[in-house]
Amino acid sequence: MKVKLLTTISFFTYQLAISQTEKTLHGKVISNSLILKGIEVINKTAQTSTTTNALGEFSISVKLQDSLLFFSKDYLFTRLKITAKEIESNNLIVNMIPKAEELNEVIISNVTAKDIFLTKEDIKQIKLNDHKSRPGLKIEGFNEVKGSPLDIDFIYLGKQVYNLFKKDEESKKEIPKIDFRKLIATTCPEDFFLKELKLNSEEKELFLQFCDADPKSNILLGNPNILATMEFLYSKNDEFKKLKSEIKN
Repeated sequence: MKVKLLTTISFFTYQLAISQTEKTLHGKVISNSLILKGIEVINKTAQTSTTTNALGEFSISVKLQDSLLFFSKDYLFTRLKITAKEIESNNLIVNMIPKAEELNEVIISNVTAKDIFLTKEDIKQIKLNDHKSRPGLKIEGFNEVKGSPLDIDFIYLGKQVYNLFKKDEESKKEIPKIDFRKLIATTCPEDFFLKELKLNSEEKELFLQFCDADPKSNILLGNPNILATMEFLYSKNDEFKKLKSEIKN
């Protein structure tokens, strides 16, 4: 009886020691024997992250019952809870499932091209007279003056003025900014919202609007970071569910 009691106490003491001790877990991420490089590996519990190297390998500090998340835009979201088995073996193999490819509809129509034959002399004349108006070419609102001392070419002048305005407009164009939705689309797999945040497609749209309305989302846009993004989404998800519960009551 005493021996059995001592064995039980030793076992629970061992489990407690493992759960409180931080270990460096080594592993590899693959997909059907294909090595996956650049996969985001996140310890959700400890709020730490790393990425797989060229060999698909990673190392990350974990404790018993920590949650590891594996992210990639080309593969389905994967979650793993650390048990004593993973810590003892210290050789974790994670097999990710690739996303189904979505093919856009392509419409091919029969277009018959008409051959145009130009001689070398024709090409030479086109290059030499590219800025000049063509005989018989009429532009509404403009009358070409011929035979005058200045022989003004309105078509050529019109082209130059248009190019000036075009350059001015291009210089005023701003570099498009990444909005919050695009950031989330490039960071989080679609199934993350359903599997991890427990949000269906309708709730997801409302949730993204809820997150976008928070000024903190602008901080993520200014300095994109997957760990900070995950922490923000988990925090907002708690607020979102609490708000839904209050509305129902």
